[in-house]
Amino acid sequence: MIRWSANAVCAVAVCALAWAGVAIAQDKAKPDAAKGKDIADKVCTACHAADGNSPAPANPKIAGQFDEYLHKQLQNFKPQGGKKAARENPIMAGMVASLSEADMKNLAAYYASQKLKPAKATDKELAALGQKIYRGGIAASGIPACAGCHGPTGAGIPAQYPRIGGQFSEYIAEQLKAFRAGSRANDPNGMMRGVAVRLNDREIQAVAEYVAGLR
Repeated sequence: MIRWSANAVCAVAVCALAWAGVAIAQDKAKPDAAKGKDIADKVCTACHAADGNSPAPANPKIAGQFDEYLHKQLQNFKPQGGKKAARENPIMAGMVASLSEADMKNLAAYYASQKLKPAKATDKELAALGQKIYRGGIAASGIPACAGCHGPTGAGIPAQYPRIGGQFSEYIAEQLKAFRAGSRANDPNGMMRGVAVRLNDREIQAVAEYVAGLR
């Protein structure tokens, strides 16, 4: 039987602790926006533009979005633990397939550091209705004010609720309809699904139009 001296045992223990410390430090390493930019240039530019200000309403503006939110969405597009993705999208699934956890954090950090070039509201009548819903909700339908979570200017709350002010109205409307239909279901505790299911098409369009004009 091999006998270990007290000094040898201590040495092994110190080495194990040292390696554990390195692993923890690497896990908590600060995201690198410069590395994120390299990934963005190769993978994301075609749809979201180099700075995250997509020119096409079908693709959301992600410049200036909270890095925690962007990171969560990237994770959700990727199947985890043998289960299907929490947010199913064939295009985004292909984009994130080869991204590591560090890649996703770096990418989120890069786009979060960019400046949003906001969209615009173009329909005054719809925006006026949207303003009422956004600020005061619809009591008769049990719909809370959007501002309660996303803020009066749509700036959101970091790590909790995304920034939506200045987003394309078309994209906002599409996501609300997806939440309403249940085809998008990665909202914590079903919060957005619970709200969207009570909105009709015109109310969704109105909220989306108002949000596009928020600054």
